[in-house]
Amino acid sequence: MRGFALLLIFLAACASAPEGPSEPVPPGPSAAAEPPPPVARSENIAVAGLMESARADAAAGKLSTAAASIERALRIEPRNPRLWQELARVRLQQNQLVQAENVAARSNSFAGSDSALRAENWRLIAQAREARGDADGAREARESAEKLAR
Repeated sequence: MRGFALLLIFLAACASAPEGPSEPVPPGPSAAAEPPPPVARSENIAVAGLMESARADAAAGKLSTAAASIERALRIEPRNPRLWQELARVRLQQNQLVQAENVAARSNSFAGSDSALRAENWRLIAQAREARGDADGAREARESAEKLAR
């Protein structure tokens, strides 16, 4: 009986172990300071479906429903920079300018080395700043986008 219990414990541990080889984490403070790589595209069917619904709703002018769908997708994949960018677009359409700017900045924080995504976020930030009457801030944001687009 004891052997059977040990076998069950072993099988449970194997079932909960991550798949594939694990990468060693280097010791020291630099290991904690480096963020994990961003999620480029979702392979999650639920997230893809929510994004499809959000885009259809946004095109139909149902912006609050579109935002709700994107927020649901973000609960599934909170580090997905493309989801944050899509939410920034909707917030800009809703004329929630400060929120649009903040959400685009959050997308940039998860975008990693994706220059095209980061440049588009800066363009969204420029649009939000311009709509708020911040011409200097909009110019700076456009310059940041241009640097990344080169």
